[in-house]
Amino acid sequence: MSALAAPVQAEDGLAAWITPARTALVIIDMQVDFAAPEGRLGQWGVDLSTVPPALERAQALAEAARKAGAPVVFVGLFTRPETDSGAWRERMRRRGGDPDSDSGLCRADDVGSDWYGPKPLPGEAVVQKARYSGFHDAPLDSVLKGLGVDTLVVAGLTTECCVDCTVRDAFHLDYHVFVAADACAAYEPEVHAASLKALELNCAILVETDQVITAWEEAA
Repeated sequence: MSALAAPVQAEDGLAAWITPARTALVIIDMQVDFAAPEGRLGQWGVDLSTVPPALERAQALAEAARKAGAPVVFVGLFTRPETDSGAWRERMRRRGGDPDSDSGLCRADDVGSDWYGPKPLPGEAVVQKARYSGFHDAPLDSVLKGLGVDTLVVAGLTTECCVDCTVRDAFHLDYHVFVAADACAAYEPEVHAASLKALELNCAILVETDQVITAWEEAA
C-alpha cells in the first residue's frame, strides 16, 4: 500500500475521507459525441434520456469542488486514426459493425470531442486519452500526483465503460475512489445499476452528489 493511501486517522466520515486537501473531482467523457443530441451517438439514434441528469449533477459537483478548493480534472476521449486500437477495430468487424465509422467518435479537433455539460475553466487539468481508462497511456496518474491528492470523486459517461475502467485502474493504483452515482450515466438504466453494484462490491464507495457537496461545505 502506498503512503498516499494511508487511512484517515481523525474524524472518520465522508467529510474527512474526501476533504478538498486530498481529493480531486474527476469528470470523464462528458463530450458532444457521447452526450449531445447532435453528437455521433445521438445521430445514430441512441436514447440519451439518462444523460442530462448526470450532466446537471456533475456541473453541481464541479461548482462545489471549485468553491471548496478541490481540483477538478477533466478526462476525455480524443481519438486519431494513428492511435485507433487494432483490436477494437477487429472486434467491431467481427460483431458485424463498420470499424471506420465506429472509430470516428470524439475525433481530436472535431466538434464531437468538445466538452458537453460541465467544462474546464482556465488552469484546470485536462487529460486526453485514446482508450477507455483515463490511466491507460495517458498522464492522469502523474497529474493527480502533481496535485497531491490520494482520493477521487468520479463522475462521467458511461458508467459501465470509461467510468468503470478508470475507477478500477485508480483503485489498482491505490487511490481511494468514490463514485458519484447520480453524476454518472449509462444509456440503459439497468446497465448503470449493474455497473455501480460491481464497482461498489470491488473497488469504490458509492455516494450521491448532495452528500459530496455537504461534505465539502463542512470541510470549507
